[in-house]
Amino acid sequence: MSHCGIIGLGIYVPESIVTAKELAKQSGIPESVIVEKYGLKQKRVAVPEETPLYMGVRAAQSALADSGLSAAELDVVIWAGGQHKDYISWLAGTKIASELNALNAWSFDMSALCGSMISAIEIARSLLAGNEGYHNILLVSGYRDSDLIDLKCKETSFLIDVAAGASALIIQKNAPINVILATAFKSDGSFADDCVVEYGGAKHWPPKENELQRLHFTVKDPSNFKERLKAKTVPNFISVIREALFKSGKSDRDIDYLAILHLPKSSHHHYLSEFNLSENQSTYLDEYGHLGQNDPILSLQIGLADGKIKDGSTVVMTAAGVGFIWAASVIHWGSAASARKESETG
Repeated sequence: MSHCGIIGLGIYVPESIVTAKELAKQSGIPESVIVEKYGLKQKRVAVPEETPLYMGVRAAQSALADSGLSAAELDVVIWAGGQHKDYISWLAGTKIASELNALNAWSFDMSALCGSMISAIEIARSLLAGNEGYHNILLVSGYRDSDLIDLKCKETSFLIDVAAGASALIIQKNAPINVILATAFKSDGSFADDCVVEYGGAKHWPPKENELQRLHFTVKDPSNFKERLKAKTVPNFISVIREALFKSGKSDRDIDYLAILHLPKSSHHHYLSEFNLSENQSTYLDEYGHLGQNDPILSLQIGLADGKIKDGSTVVMTAAGVGFIWAASVIHWGSAASARKESETG
């Protein structure tokens, strides 16, 4: 029976930063609240030339170098980055394939907002299982939704951590390492209209001159949105993680590392406590901010670099996208042979 694994990983984060002190001046939110409540010492911001595509290409190049493959060996390139791309109504994936010289790959763009990279893992697994001729799929994401945040907009102050960056993964059929065991998802469309960039889309087209200053996220009813989301997001996060573990033949006690998106400190600690994990079994991205769908991949890379993830580790990646989707994936990090042995003896 075939399986899929991660054979290449790439990250790109801008060098430019904005500190909590600077964010406090820009937003009017006290620095202590930004650091202690929102869990943000600083965040990465893109300079003008660091577009989603620019960052995505560089993450993809790093993933290719990590995998040892040439671009010509890619069968599919999937853009799983932000919807805020270099141009409106535009395919970033085909451009990335061209930039990489991936001459044998076809490409498409998909989005589950901040759940996109984990969703793309599931899509890649399905494509590899259903097509005998496919062997290597590149997932690539660039994210600069920080362009769409107005720090003076009080109802979206919870988005103050939104930053910029990119990531890429190469998924291979029958890979000898890092087997993807299972994924799980939940979505709830009742949140679809709650947090949106109201102007710039087809519903208000063409944009009027006074609307150009309103191209940022807004929440129509902040208190209602937060109350409803609070009731749903914790159980749904826990549910998709446990469902993915169950599909993998594992349980809470098997988690060695949790690669989770950037959250307020209290929420991050809540999930660690729920799964009986120590702080050393995850990475808090308080020096990066929220890089959208790239957060779990960035956490994975940091966890590897810091020695928190070892051969044989069970890694859970999890994220959520506004609108709303919750996603989780379980990976056996290390050799595929050890994953099969564990499955046989489990």
